Amino acid sequence: MPEGKIIKALSGFYYVLDGEEVYQCRGRGLFRKNKVTPLVGDYVVFEAENKTDGTVTEIKPRKNELIRPQISNVDQAILVFSAVEPDFSPALLDRFLVLIEDNEIEPIIVVTKLDLVTAENQKKLSQYIKDYKKLGYTVLETSSVTAGGIEELVPYLEGKTSVFAGQSGVGKSSLLNAINPELALKTDDISSHLGRGKHTTRHVELIHIGSGLVADTPGFSSLEFMEMEAERLSYCFPEMHKHGEECKFRACLHDKEPKCAVKEAVDSGEIPRYRYEHYMQFLEEIRDRKPRY
Repeated sequence: MPEGKIIKALSGFYYVLDGEEVYQCRGRGLFRKNKVTPLVGDYVVFEAENKTDGTVTEIKPRKNELIRPQISNVDQAILVFSAVEPDFSPALLDRFLVLIEDNEIEPIIVVTKLDLVTAENQKKLSQYIKDYKKLGYTVLETSSVTAGGIEELVPYLEGKTSVFAGQSGVGKSSLLNAINPELALKTDDISSHLGRGKHTTRHVELIHIGSGLVADTPGFSSLEFMEMEAERLSYCFPEMHKHGEECKFRACLHDKEPKCAVKEAVDSGEIPRYRYEHYMQFLEEIRDRKPRY
């Protein structure tokens, strides 16, 4: 039977790409019985008499899976964050990075709307960008209006399945339109009353960008660490994992333990203090989620 990749899921239908052809399929009844849901990004086996009447019969093993947005087999995450409107949020960026790192997906940080940056907030933004680059992250600076930085992003997308993710209103769809104007993805301005973007992307769909596939996903403004254990968190902060190997205690959570190399690195300025503060905030959320005995 033929095999393909689900590139869109909508109203109970799964659109499977096989070569250059797309087949509209339903999931087999056994999936629902076993509480298995096919996801965009899944490699599947399907059968189809024609392009509009197919059935997904098997889902191949996934190398990774994201819950929000619901997508699987992602090679890299393009984390889109605006410089202003809404203001750049390192706390929200760190939430995304933890989720991405936990799923062993390569993150690429893209800062948008640089054309709106004023001299007043340029210094602070530049320091954040410098910090994340020093931590080893790829950071690209772009503007959909001036097209600045767009040409630097395109090569990262070639031959890979990428998910574009970020807070609503940061300009994900505008960025994709700047890369490929033929997409004509719908965009809305920030709601001045609510101070956040209107949701313009309603479902997850993989679209062709050159030789790669890109998911433009519904925006969202919060992430919860539903499955993460406290001991795992520091692994999602690369600089803390590195310094943590020098802690006195092997299971150090970098909280109240003595002779903690991570806290020493924060005090010396090797680790940005706001990164440690975010780590502690996330750690408390994980602890509060778990029952204490």
